[in-house]
Amino acid sequence: MDISRIIDGKKFMWDGVEHKDENEAKGIVEKYQSDGFETRFLIEENKFYVFTRRVVTEVKVEGAPSA
Repeated sequence: MDISRIIDGKKFMWDGVEHKDENEAKGIVEKYQSDGFETRFLIEENKFYVFTRRVVTEVKVEGAPSA
């Protein structure tokens, strides 16, 4: 399994788990979505894979700038 996939023109990262069934995969998808991730799941050779992505909307920088 590829660690990343382009789906609908966007890059998604595999969560690293072969889920045992569709219900388990859908439960994981719901959890990721509630945490702010965009998700997709794929079925290949009777195995269920979850892919996620999150767009960075804010970058927090701590400390003083270097000179």
